[in-house]
Amino acid sequence: MLKAIGALNMMDHAQGNMSEDELIAWVFGVDRRIVLAEAMKDQPILKASDIAQETNRSTQNISRALKEFKEQGFVMCLNPEKTTWKRYAITNEGRRLLKIIDDLYFSHN
Repeated sequence: MLKAIGALNMMDHAQGNMSEDELIAWVFGVDRRIVLAEAMKDQPILKASDIAQETNRSTQNISRALKEFKEQGFVMCLNPEKTTWKRYAITNEGRRLLKIIDDLYFSHN
């Protein structure tokens, strides 16, 4: 039952029905997503291995975050035919997410 509810919630989120509060809760609810959001601000092209090395996280941990962000439409894979060493770019939805985070949490004006 819980898996079904979670799947429905993920479908709603993937369709862009997340409010700003839900977006924030989704990102800040899991450490790996916070790490990835921070990396997205500084890197136009994302690779799990690079982010993992810079943040002392496992590549698997960052790969999972990239997969989650891809499912939500925040990043897109530039080389989906590859099974390893994938590269990701931020989508318009990803830029929207970063703007929301910056406006709510990092703008001090």
